[in-house]
Amino acid sequence: MKIASNKHELFDLIVIGTGTAASVSALQCSSAGWKVAMIDSLPFGGTYALRGCEPKKVLVEAAKVIDSNIRHKDKGIVGSEKLHIKWSELIRFKRTFTEPYPKHREEVYEKAGIIPFRGRAKFIGSTTLAVKSKINDTESGDTILNAKHILIATGAKPMKLNVPGEEYVITSDQFLEYTGERLPDKIVFVGGGYISLEFAHVAARAGAKVTILHRGKRPLEHFDPDLVNQLMQRSRDIGIDFYLQSEVERINRSSDDLYSVQFSDAPANSNTQPRSNVLEANMVVHGAGRQANVDELELAAAGIEYTGSGIRVNEYLQSVSNHSVYAAGDAAASDGFPLTPTATYEGSLAATNLINRNTVRTNYKGLPSVVFTIPSLASVGMQEKEAQACGLKFRTRYKNTASWISSRRVGETHSGFKVLMEDQTNRILGAHILGPHAEEIINIFSMAIRLGLTSNELNDPLLYAYPTNSSDVVYML
Repeated sequence: MKIASNKHELFDLIVIGTGTAASVSALQCSSAGWKVAMIDSLPFGGTYALRGCEPKKVLVEAAKVIDSNIRHKDKGIVGSEKLHIKWSELIRFKRTFTEPYPKHREEVYEKAGIIPFRGRAKFIGSTTLAVKSKINDTESGDTILNAKHILIATGAKPMKLNVPGEEYVITSDQFLEYTGERLPDKIVFVGGGYISLEFAHVAARAGAKVTILHRGKRPLEHFDPDLVNQLMQRSRDIGIDFYLQSEVERINRSSDDLYSVQFSDAPANSNTQPRSNVLEANMVVHGAGRQANVDELELAAAGIEYTGSGIRVNEYLQSVSNHSVYAAGDAAASDGFPLTPTATYEGSLAATNLINRNTVRTNYKGLPSVVFTIPSLASVGMQEKEAQACGLKFRTRYKNTASWISSRRVGETHSGFKVLMEDQTNRILGAHILGPHAEEIINIFSMAIRLGLTSNELNDPLLYAYPTNSSDVVYML
């Protein structure tokens, strides 16, 4: 790690952040001969590798083992009731992935000639940053850095709940670091997005009594409603309770390990007087959405426009108000979903446009999204309402596939698909899948949409090994 001095340094590019988008962009620009610096106040590696999808999948895989044993009960597997998750050991295993990562990333950057700074950055000019350096976790004076260009890739953070007692709520980051021998008995997740659903499925398989509070009419509002309904039933079957149209009003602490969550469950715009309810919990987890982590950068000093969704950028990922600044990943208010593939794509595209002066526009066609519940729920392209709003003529193939061999052989009781195909062209407009390995099958439809393939071109059994989950594709068209 470079120990910052107080002298001014000039770089071709300074990258704020060290996650996926930041790493891809910095390495690409460094390979082009640019002098590059990277800044982060947290351990190098970013959300996805240290606090997001990668460590989360370690927990999900453990939960899958538990779930698979339950599903195979009375199907030739005995003794499944003895299997359980020892939470502290699972977190210890998870840390074998996350703890070595920051040092590894620093070594990668330094080998590439990128100069890393550990500290908190803020703008003091259009392309000038003051970095309050951290050495051994102690902050020192400001270091002034100048650059021809700056890329902001600082990721996202949990939104404020703005309710009394918010300080008693832990974030998903803290949930991933909980080191108790076992999870608390009763856990309430605030919000019905993918973070809550994924961790709720893990927690339920780890033995906790789980409740999800969501202020909307249904969770996972960006996914197909029919498949979400199936997933909700699967979730209820493993003991997860849903309180919909329920808004948290207050969180009280009754003792060191007991909290009461007060919420109102009157439907929005109802004439009914809101009714207050209380849930007791040993842990309350924030899963109610995230916002761009940019409000400490003092963007106004650089004339950078932004919203809660992130830096306002054009189709080249360039700031609309400061053309020396670009943004990528969760820090950018782009049209891409806040996903790792988006961050990878935008990091590379931002670097290309920095080096070649805006030659490639963003294109998010065929970007898939997955909720890593058990089973997983995956989506790509349009939903029915969206296709109808666009005036498209299309047909829909929708089926519950719990009776299919691919589900029955693993004991999965809730699975299904919905595929939208344009009438005249047979183009795939959208695909939505719930079931075993949905996260893999969706990639086939993603490529089809990205490349403009038709259902006829996918409907070829020679493309698929059999019997596999992917070979089910020909029966979905």
